[in-house]
Amino acid sequence: MRSTLREEVRSALDAYPGALARLGILDREMGEEIFDLAVPVIVTGSLRTLVRTVDFFMVSLALGAAAVAALQFGFQYSLLTLGIGLALASGTISIVSRFTGAGESARANLALEQSLWLTLCLSTPFAVVGWVWPAPLIDVLTDDPAVIELGGTYLKLLMISTPFHFWTIVASRALAGVGNTRTPMYIRTSSLPVNTAVNAVLIFGLGPVPALGIAGAAIGTTVANVLQAALFTAAFFSGRYGLELSLSGPHVDRSIMREIVRVSLPVSGSQLATIAARFPFLFILGTLGTNVVAAYAIGRRIVTLARMPAWGYATASSTLVGQALGDEDDASAERYGWQSVRISLATGVILGSLIVVGARPLALLFGADDVGLTVTFIYVFSAAVVGFSISRTFQGALRGAGDTRIPFYASLIGNYLIRLPIAALALSGSVTVGLLGVSIAPGLGLGLTAVYVSVWADIYARAAINWGRYRSDRWKEIGRAGVARARAGAD
Repeated sequence: MRSTLREEVRSALDAYPGALARLGILDREMGEEIFDLAVPVIVTGSLRTLVRTVDFFMVSLALGAAAVAALQFGFQYSLLTLGIGLALASGTISIVSRFTGAGESARANLALEQSLWLTLCLSTPFAVVGWVWPAPLIDVLTDDPAVIELGGTYLKLLMISTPFHFWTIVASRALAGVGNTRTPMYIRTSSLPVNTAVNAVLIFGLGPVPALGIAGAAIGTTVANVLQAALFTAAFFSGRYGLELSLSGPHVDRSIMREIVRVSLPVSGSQLATIAARFPFLFILGTLGTNVVAAYAIGRRIVTLARMPAWGYATASSTLVGQALGDEDDASAERYGWQSVRISLATGVILGSLIVVGARPLALLFGADDVGLTVTFIYVFSAAVVGFSISRTFQGALRGAGDTRIPFYASLIGNYLIRLPIAALALSGSVTVGLLGVSIAPGLGLGLTAVYVSVWADIYARAAINWGRYRSDRWKEIGRAGVARARAGAD
C-alpha cells in the first residue's frame, strides 16, 4: 500500500513537467530530470522554515515579547554562520558535480573530505566566539537588559552546534552534486519532530523536566543539528548513497581544496553582503513606522512560499550543469540551465498569482494589524517573483560551472548601488545618517513608493546581470578550467 501511495504521488508530481512540455514551455525529458532533483530541495527548505517558525511560536507562547526579541537577535548571528556555510556548500556541489560528470567518483569522495576539513576550520571559531562572548554580541544590537540576558543564553547554547549545522548544509549539497537530493530530504526531515518535541519538553517543562525557557529552544535546535550531522556522516561511511567517507587515505588534496575555496569565496561575500544590507534597509523601514516594518515582514514571509521553488531549481541546475561540464558536454550543460529557468519561471508565476489572489485572506490569517499595507507588500513581492526566479536559477547554473564571481558582483550592485540608495529616498529630509564620519540627509520624502521601487529594481537588476553572464558562455571556460585545476592534484 505504501508503495502504491508513493507511485501515485510520484505520478502526480511528474504530471507537472509533462503539462509544461505539452504547452511547449519545457523539454519533457530534461524537465522531469530537473523537477525530480528540485522537489526534495524545495521540501527540505519548507521544513527548515517551519522549524524556525516553531521556535518563535513556542518561545512567544511561553515567555513573551522580550524572549522573542532575544531569539531574533540570536538568529541574526546564526545567519552569518549560515551564509558562510552555504558558500562552502556551493563550492562543494560545484566540484563534486563536475567530478561525478567526469566519472571520477574517487575524486568526488576526496572533494567531500576536503569540505569536511574546511567545515571544521571555518565553523569552530564561530562556536568559540558564541560560547565565550554571547552577551556582548547581543548587547551590540539592543540596550534592553532582559533581552541581553535571554539572548546571551540562547546564543551561547545555539552556537555549540555551529560545526554540526555547517556539516549538514555541506553534506546536503554534496549529495545533490551526485544527483541525490532525496537522502538529504529524509535526513533533514528528522529535524522537525525532534526540534518540536525537545522544545516542547524543555521550554515548558513537561513531566519531570524543569522548564528551561529560551535555553530549551536553543537545546532543541542543537540536538536536531547534531542528529542530522550524525545521520549524514553515517550515510557517507556506509558508501550507499553516491558519496563515501573512508578512514583510508589520502585525506588531504590541496588542489581540490583550493578549487572549493575559489568557488566559495565570492558566494560567501554575496551571502554576507546580503545579510549586512538588511540592517540599514530595516532602519529605513523603521523610520517610516512600526506598522511598515510589520507589514513588510509578513508580506515577505508569505511570498517566500512562491520564491522557494527557485532555490530547488537552482540546486538542480547546479548539479546538472556541473555534471554535463564534467562529461565535456557543453551543449547539454547550456540546455539544462535554460530549461531550469523555464520551469522555475513557470512555477513562480503560478504560485505568485495564487498568492496575489489570496493576498487579503493571507494577511488576515497572519494577524496583520495593517491589512491594507500588508496586502500591498504582498503585491510588491509577488511582482518580483519573476525576477527572483530568473536571478536565483541562473545563479545556480553559474555556480555549477564554478562561476560565482559575477553573481557576487550582482548581489553587491543590487544591494548597495540600487536597493539602499533608492530606499533612502523614502526618508524625510530631516533624517540624517552617518557615512564615513559625515552626516548626510539622503531622503526626499518619497515614502513607501521609494521602498517598493527599490525592491523591484534590486531583484530585476540581479536577474539581468546573471542572465547576461549566462548568455556570454564564459562560464563554460571557467567550468572546464576548474575541473582541470582540481584534477591536477591527481597527477
